[in-house]
Amino acid sequence: MWAVARRPRWIALLLLALVLAAVFAFLGKWQLERSIENGKPLPSTTETRKSLDDAISPMRPVTETLAGQKVRVSGTFVGGDTTVLTGRSGGGTYQTVGHLVVSGTGASLPVVLGWSDERSAAVAGGDRLADGATVTVEGRLYPEESPDQDTYDKGEYSAVAPARFVNTWKAFDDRMYLGYVVADGTTAKAADLGTIADRAPTREVQFDWLNLFYAVEWVVFAGFAVFLWYRFVKDTWEREEEDRREAALSVDGALADRR
Repeated sequence: MWAVARRPRWIALLLLALVLAAVFAFLGKWQLERSIENGKPLPSTTETRKSLDDAISPMRPVTETLAGQKVRVSGTFVGGDTTVLTGRSGGGTYQTVGHLVVSGTGASLPVVLGWSDERSAAVAGGDRLADGATVTVEGRLYPEESPDQDTYDKGEYSAVAPARFVNTWKAFDDRMYLGYVVADGTTAKAADLGTIADRAPTREVQFDWLNLFYAVEWVVFAGFAVFLWYRFVKDTWEREEEDRREAALSVDGALADRR
């Protein structure tokens, strides 16, 4: 069989099969690297505090990679625009959301100030900070929530939804940060409210099995390219052997007839 394989035609086809196998192997390696890369946890950059404007700009969505980012922002809370939410995790029956007008940009930002088990105390906490003074808030930044997430019951809301606040806030100039900040204990203490239980976000990742499957598939294709060459060579050799046997039988038959 190897005498057939050494013919120029089959050597050329072998080189072509090896090139195809190399291409398929490269694609398999690329897919494998993709599956491993997707399985790595995201870099933990959220614990390096940034100014709000270094993290996001007004009217731009907060991406999931920024969820939980530590930020610092200065501004003035607007009196009469305190919102009380209920049914939220992090502590308390009621959580207070203040309307902060950010210094420099003038855009509006919802800030979850803290919690209380009394609605009146939650409202008073927001009013306590809305005294016209410029304050600096430190906390974690999160993407905006949708009004569709609201658990509405007897006039109570649960979602930090800027899309709804624009209809309830009195002082609003149409520019808003599309996210919100959960303030830390310093701001909560200044408002005489409980501190929202908040912690560094966990980055859940999952190994990309689909890319792994593609990687295995490309390796199979690489092996099949070489196997196909081998199969063609063997078929040619078997066909030629069969022709030789038939030719030999024909010669033997002719000699027997002459005798």
